[in-house]
Amino acid sequence: MNPLVPEFLADYLPTLIQLSYLVAAVLFILGLKRLSSPATARSGNRMAALAMLIGVAVTLFDREIVSFQYIVAGILIGAVIGAVLARKVKMTSMPELVSMFNGFGGIASALVASGEYFRIAPAVFQPEELAALSISLLVGTMTFTGSMVAFSKLRGLIGGSPVIYPGHKIVSTLLFAAFLVFTVLFFMDAGNAYLFLALAGIAFLLGILMVLPIGGADMPVVISLLNSLTGLAASATGFVLHNNLLIISGTLVGAAGLILTLIMCKAMNRSLVNVVFGAFGSGGVDAAGAAAANGKTVKEVTAGDLAVMAAYARRVVIVPGYGLAVAQAQHAVREVADLLESKKVDVRYGIHPVAGRMPGHMNVLLAEANVPYPQLFDMEEINKEFPKTDLVLVIGANDVVNPDARLNASSPIYGMPILNVDQAQNVIIFKRSLNAGYAGIDNQLFYSDNSYLFFGDAKQSLERLQKALKEL
Repeated sequence: MNPLVPEFLADYLPTLIQLSYLVAAVLFILGLKRLSSPATARSGNRMAALAMLIGVAVTLFDREIVSFQYIVAGILIGAVIGAVLARKVKMTSMPELVSMFNGFGGIASALVASGEYFRIAPAVFQPEELAALSISLLVGTMTFTGSMVAFSKLRGLIGGSPVIYPGHKIVSTLLFAAFLVFTVLFFMDAGNAYLFLALAGIAFLLGILMVLPIGGADMPVVISLLNSLTGLAASATGFVLHNNLLIISGTLVGAAGLILTLIMCKAMNRSLVNVVFGAFGSGGVDAAGAAAANGKTVKEVTAGDLAVMAAYARRVVIVPGYGLAVAQAQHAVREVADLLESKKVDVRYGIHPVAGRMPGHMNVLLAEANVPYPQLFDMEEINKEFPKTDLVLVIGANDVVNPDARLNASSPIYGMPILNVDQAQNVIIFKRSLNAGYAGIDNQLFYSDNSYLFFGDAKQSLERLQKALKEL
């Protein structure tokens, strides 16, 4: 009998615990639903956090954990770290932070399942529990090492280009086959800890080798996929622990992450297999030399001329990319939009599904600058408006506006849905230089008759535009 439970409640305790888990599961589902809209995302996040709090508290109570010193210490340390990160981490660094979260979530699942394996006699495990244990170990450890590689690429600790070596696909396939072989041997001799450690070592290498060949252009999809794998690892650990809430919450995360991953793959007109094994994207190659060799020229625009074009336009569409995030220019772009709206200009924002470095990055970044949600349009909605648009401001975006994806069948990105900004009357491209984007290919939009380059740091360029608009 649990010493914390009054005697008159003892008979009802199992039912109360399961009802608490049910409430937490419902809160997880409602929270996930509310995360689908920027307007309700904060309340959805709070719901999910409350669900996790209920789940943790009930589990500690259910398992009769009455020695709380280490638990309280862990909560305090985690709370301090979380509060500091929430206050200090910039939006531009959020993709790296999410990668870290994915990695720690995966390794936590693998460690909890491993702890259960070493805590009780292996002979007690049923075949289905051993299968769940193997899945948690594989997916959790792979997610951890893969996320660390993704973090290193996003942080610039290693190059964003695909790291390819001869036979890398064969090596990965052989490692996966070795994991399956060792899993069978582990089923036959579950008490052999060396087999268990061998499985962990293979999973460790698989995560590294899975992400290294993936280029920077595909990092948004990789982050989403790793998030899905984190959920799968948690769900598998739930089967090991016989914890229904962990199974439900892990399945929700895994399913939501996988759906988002497939949506993003569709947005790039590529399969998930091609993203993972295609080694696409060079991490950004300088295209200026190639452009000069082909005799191409670009037209530059001054802040004064751009101010006149924007102030007398009927409609302006702003297309943000990761360059806007790097320059921390979200507040500057909103201030430019406010000035244009004061001159009766219809201002809208066109958001590509893979803009930025992680799913939803641009939406959150603009929300931070209090850009009204009704002004944000996804690709399908805004593409219909470009032929009726006087001016497009492309700020830090590259591959997602490259008309080669629509017009050049020999281009590596041919068939990828893009924002059709070239169909507008005029296009202004805010760029530091003529460098290519993460796909590593030249952008033909730079040389279009209706395109103009506005060179410089995005934030400083927008500030120059603000000043010119005020002087009109």
